[in-house]
Amino acid sequence: MFEGLSERLERSLKVLKGQGRISEINVAETVKEIRKALLEADVSYKIAKDFTNTVREKALGQNVLTSVSPGQLMVKIVHEELATLMGGETAILNTKPNPSIILMSGLQGSGKTTFSAKLASYLKNKQGKTPLLVACDIYRPAAIQQLKVLGDEIGVDVYTEEGVQDPVKIAKAAVKLAHEKAYNVVIVDTAGRLAIDEQMMTEIADIKSAIKPQETLFVVDSMTGQDAVNTAKAFNDRLNFDGVILTKLDGDTRGGAALTIRTVVEKPIKFVGIGEKMDALDVFHPERMADRILGMGDIVSLVERAQEQFDEDEAKILQKKIAKDQFNFNDFLGQIKQIKKMGNVKDLMGMVPGMSKAMKNVDIDDDAFKNIESIIFSMTPNERENPSVLNGSRRKRLAAGSGTNIQEVNQLIKQFNEARKMMKMMTKGGGKTMANMMNRMGGRR
Repeated sequence: MFEGLSERLERSLKVLKGQGRISEINVAETVKEIRKALLEADVSYKIAKDFTNTVREKALGQNVLTSVSPGQLMVKIVHEELATLMGGETAILNTKPNPSIILMSGLQGSGKTTFSAKLASYLKNKQGKTPLLVACDIYRPAAIQQLKVLGDEIGVDVYTEEGVQDPVKIAKAAVKLAHEKAYNVVIVDTAGRLAIDEQMMTEIADIKSAIKPQETLFVVDSMTGQDAVNTAKAFNDRLNFDGVILTKLDGDTRGGAALTIRTVVEKPIKFVGIGEKMDALDVFHPERMADRILGMGDIVSLVERAQEQFDEDEAKILQKKIAKDQFNFNDFLGQIKQIKKMGNVKDLMGMVPGMSKAMKNVDIDDDAFKNIESIIFSMTPNERENPSVLNGSRRKRLAAGSGTNIQEVNQLIKQFNEARKMMKMMTKGGGKTMANMMNRMGGRR
């Protein structure tokens, strides 16, 4: 995500590195390169020009403290302006009314149906809601079936009316059902449409008028760049939606839509889709995104993801086992499962400051722990519980049974022993386990 823009901005900001002071000449050179970087990222010329004019004015209007270099000051200014360009503050989804109604809109193929299910999963698992998905796409073949399959996958009910060809009627009936039953969120998936299709635009406007949603969201494929921004404006002129959802952001190395859509439609980006899995959904934080664009990582999001998988009772049990030097491969396997739940490994590494550049050309398989798990699964219950019994002949058997080689088995056992030593050392400092340290980090944000 944003790889190209990050690289170009880094090159742009190098102009001021090593400079003793800020001058009109070196600022002009830096700003010119920043504008080029934005234009290459598919940002419109007007927005790129306004952005760099603001950066220039702020840079020339500030005195550089003795402790701050011109390069550091320019990074600070660009960071602040990038965050402002993308909305400044995190926009919260309004789910206070009971039931709260969320209407999905967007072009054909933008990912509305998949996002509707992702949002239902997010509200169910992270906010304790009981959502109802509503199938109002009566035109696309298999659209209703797709929503049913996704609903089954995430354990969320889907409302359908087979044979009914009036989406307004379906939406109203679903909202009525939500009032009668225990559903506190209604997510209405509508048919994809073209902004120029007057009949279809009238239809979704009629649905909105009939069910009066608290949130009307516009779902857009971020990889379409400025076309996405133009389409968003056309939809907003007609629907006056409340927020934008950017899908496929993980595949967009330019980032033009994310940077400019807020300015054009004056509506916040509320969520971003970062993968195909049902949990591949993030709340959009402008400041954190600015961090990532400038190669600063996103440690707050990393800690939040870790805390979501953190179980305090399990951590206490694990801490006692570590203190008694009883940490074994079953525990190790449990830690791997928690890490996998946090998301794609390469994405997680990109959240560590300075790592996004290092990981650029590194190809990390989505199942990066496959070989490790295969080796552990090839162990007997006794070997998992008592790693010290893993002698040479047992290691050869593990390599053959897991489809790996003896070097990989030896490397895993070595890493395991080193991890066990490190964790035991951490418990000696007053019980400062990794989980406790992470918990405190999260409390500082």
